[in-house]
Amino acid sequence: MGTHGRDSRDNRGLGTEGTPKVGAGTNSAVSGPQILPFLLLLWLLEASGAAGGYQTCPKVKPDMLNVHLVAHSHNDVGWLKTADQYFEGDPNDLLSESVKDILNSVVRALLAKPSRRFIYVEMAFFSHWWRQQTSGIQKAVRKLVHQGRLEFANGGWVMNDEATTYYGAIVDQMTLGLRFLKDTFGRAGRPHVAWHIDPFGHSREQASLFAQMGFDGLFLGRVDYQDLRVRKEAAEMEQVWRGSASLQAPSADLFTSILPSLYTPPKGLCWDILCDDPIIFENISTPEYNAQWVVAHFLDLVYKQVQYYRTNHTIMTMGADFHYRYAKKWFNNLDKLIWLVNAEQAKGSRVHVLYSTPACYLWQLHKANLTWSVKEDDFFPYADGPRAFWTGYFSSRPALKRYERRSYNFLQVCSQLEALAGPAANEGPYGSGDSAPLGEAMAVLQHHDAVSGTSRQQVADDYARQLAAGWGPCEVLLSNALARLSGSKETFTFCHELNVSACALTQTAKRVVDLPDIDGRGRPPELLFPAKAPALGINIYSVTRVPKPTPQTSPQSLELAIENEHIRAVFDTQKGLLKKIENRDQKLQLFVQQAFYGYIASNYSGVYIFKPEYSTPVPVNLSPKTHLVKTPLVQEVHQNFSPWCSQVVRLYPGQRHLELEWTVGPIPMDVGWGKEIISRFDTRLKTKGRFYTDSNGREILERRRNYRPTWKLNQTHIVAGNYYPVNTRIYITDGKVQLTVLTDRSQGGSSLRDGSLELMVHRRGITDDDRGVNETLEEAGAYGQGPGLWVRGRHLVLLDKAEAAAAGHRLQAEREVLAPQVVLAADREAPSSHPRSDFSALRRELPPSVHLLTLARWDSRTLLLRLEHQFALGEDSGRHLSSPVTLDLRDLFSAFTITHLRETTLAANQPRRAASRLQWNTNTGSAVHTTAPSLHPASITLQPMEIRTFLASVRWKNARDFHKTSLRAGAPTAMDREKHWLLFLLLLLQIKTIKMPPTVSR
Repeated sequence: MGTHGRDSRDNRGLGTEGTPKVGAGTNSAVSGPQILPFLLLLWLLEASGAAGGYQTCPKVKPDMLNVHLVAHSHNDVGWLKTADQYFEGDPNDLLSESVKDILNSVVRALLAKPSRRFIYVEMAFFSHWWRQQTSGIQKAVRKLVHQGRLEFANGGWVMNDEATTYYGAIVDQMTLGLRFLKDTFGRAGRPHVAWHIDPFGHSREQASLFAQMGFDGLFLGRVDYQDLRVRKEAAEMEQVWRGSASLQAPSADLFTSILPSLYTPPKGLCWDILCDDPIIFENISTPEYNAQWVVAHFLDLVYKQVQYYRTNHTIMTMGADFHYRYAKKWFNNLDKLIWLVNAEQAKGSRVHVLYSTPACYLWQLHKANLTWSVKEDDFFPYADGPRAFWTGYFSSRPALKRYERRSYNFLQVCSQLEALAGPAANEGPYGSGDSAPLGEAMAVLQHHDAVSGTSRQQVADDYARQLAAGWGPCEVLLSNALARLSGSKETFTFCHELNVSACALTQTAKRVVDLPDIDGRGRPPELLFPAKAPALGINIYSVTRVPKPTPQTSPQSLELAIENEHIRAVFDTQKGLLKKIENRDQKLQLFVQQAFYGYIASNYSGVYIFKPEYSTPVPVNLSPKTHLVKTPLVQEVHQNFSPWCSQVVRLYPGQRHLELEWTVGPIPMDVGWGKEIISRFDTRLKTKGRFYTDSNGREILERRRNYRPTWKLNQTHIVAGNYYPVNTRIYITDGKVQLTVLTDRSQGGSSLRDGSLELMVHRRGITDDDRGVNETLEEAGAYGQGPGLWVRGRHLVLLDKAEAAAAGHRLQAEREVLAPQVVLAADREAPSSHPRSDFSALRRELPPSVHLLTLARWDSRTLLLRLEHQFALGEDSGRHLSSPVTLDLRDLFSAFTITHLRETTLAANQPRRAASRLQWNTNTGSAVHTTAPSLHPASITLQPMEIRTFLASVRWKNARDFHKTSLRAGAPTAMDREKHWLLFLLLLLQIKTIKMPPTVSR
């Protein structure tokens, strides 16, 4: 994604002049030495090669004001065009975006003059370009990297979004990019700073993750316009961001700098072929002479800018979206600017200009040894002007957001089975399997214009295509691994449309089990049974056809309710709405009404902006039609709010939460208006304007209506200005009782009045929000057909005492994200003939507060292993789930033996003991600097919210070791075995043993 048109003050991110045009001409005169022959340059690079890092930074002048010019190109991995279209460009159009040409041109320009520097960010593009280069070019680029003249910032596969991303997916995509850099360039390729100059708001968890990855600093571009004004007035454009309330400072502290001009060049100083600023003419005898004006203009900008910063160093970004396709023009003018401005020092100027990088600028700030203020909240929501809150994208393209979350689940299953089965998973009876394509597709989806939903429709379709293509090789890998672990080769089927109850295998085969037609609607046959999967393992269930049961009806009751041993939900018999939830275990009850409402979208709502025309939403229907379904395995209340909005409220035996499965769409369009649909919960809780949301699925942040913790807010829209990203959960509490709602994808949410919370489930608009997409949020129906998109999803509702609520919502959120993967197979064999019916890769279950975040193949003999403590400090004192936990890894896994263990930083690109970060003085006092904990497999201790990452050398068990014991699978009787149809359900689970609700197949 880029700046084109996204800022109401800056339509292309290149000043206020509007759409850039090609410059009036090109000045071929270049100050300084002539371009050296290519081979001679290679020889010079060979002779002067140095390890990258701060030691390669250019010299500054301590007694002057140093201006660090950062040449960069922001390359969206898809936005208005697909990633492939951006990479290739149009060879017949010099103004079209072409990442391939940008990198070719930049390398030539860097080789032409040794003083020049450039930074690059997106490894999805760079790795693609790298594989196309000759060995000679690769050698030259390696030297540029070792000299610090080509520097990588961020280094992830993409520059990920921060509002709609799940932390596990963020870590995965960063690991992928940083591993490429380490494997390709060694230590010299390791980025020292994070560069998140385009995401539309910034999460605190992102800062914490970056700090744990070993970054020294973070540079931001987009900050709320009110926040930015306050920071400039207070000269607080730079401070230390405390990324965690649980991790001991400074382990999650990250120095954060807000760039002075978003990430674009200062006005009048843009010299890309996409810009229309005049190039520099230093020859005074020509009519185009402008050097004196350029110098004066530049110095004026510098003196204004430095007022907002605290040292004698300041930074200027020289580049923007897809700049440097013709790098020679950019660098020639920067050469002249540096030469001309520095020549003024002979006349008394105290300004020194130099090619630099964000890391080198950060290094000088650190050397200043100042004391910095500390920020403990986040940067949401983001607005670029009055009534222009970028909170709509929290919910845009809900189907893509769900597909991304499902794909994260599937990738974890794929990676874990690849790790458990060893090399046999990649080359087995089903052919060659591979988790890499899905891993790369998932990494691309984390881009700030992908899962965010802010790309054009054809690009969103391409993101989904990439995910679908990645599932195929993973399905082969899963089949190989399941055959090895279960000892049985089946024709496995992966039903991709179970969310809409569609599965070719179960629908075309002989019908299995008929559910009684209770409501007379002719519902399709359903298969329901209780299932339980072992820890980090699989379970096989055999299903056979039985005689159709005699229909049974539940006795009529004066009260419309569903219940089990833990929960009771009561509905209004007149209106049909939920009216009360009871927690029987904790003897709690809460009057709560849930219904669907719609905001009328104004002419300014779009993929980014949420701007309802009115602050009060319109109810879809407050008297839905209802009917009750009760069986021994499930109780349901079906609510029909309208032809395009319905819901099933469901409760299974043993379940401690209420499940609300909603179906919304196609949203009808009134003439001239769009709609934005919410699910709202209204209670009598006195919440004092406060509510709580998760940050990327990890720590919880307090939100207050019409309030920002670090600056006085002038609220310009009471609805959109109070919306926040919800990745996995949102809750309200009065300090005694807590109502929590878990989501199955990222959504926008809020509490706009005390005792109430709402989540936006779907959006449809007819206008563009003028932030660059130039396309309405008008998604087609299934397979690109129909008048609009319909979406199905789930909200899980938990009612708890406040002090015990964390145990419920933390563990259930984990189960929701990592739900068991269902794999089907038609079989004619008796269950007793199968060598194995279940398998667990853990010899003992992990403690409830420990989560196995990552288990994946690293190389032919090594696994990547991440363990995390998933409770925050002081979050659950009753069960001591927030206490430190110590594990013994020596014999934890049954599929392999760990022979050697190495601890690394979070992204696995540095040994933890060797990693060191720049330390900063803060106004909160001295931080406790601790060394890396000792590493012993028998004693791995996790503190609250801590993630520890290991590279484990392993020895896999032989195939025969998996199948020494044959376990029965609940075989039918001999009479049932005649001409019966067997259905295998292999339930793959990543963490701990979890009892699941009945599996449903339609």
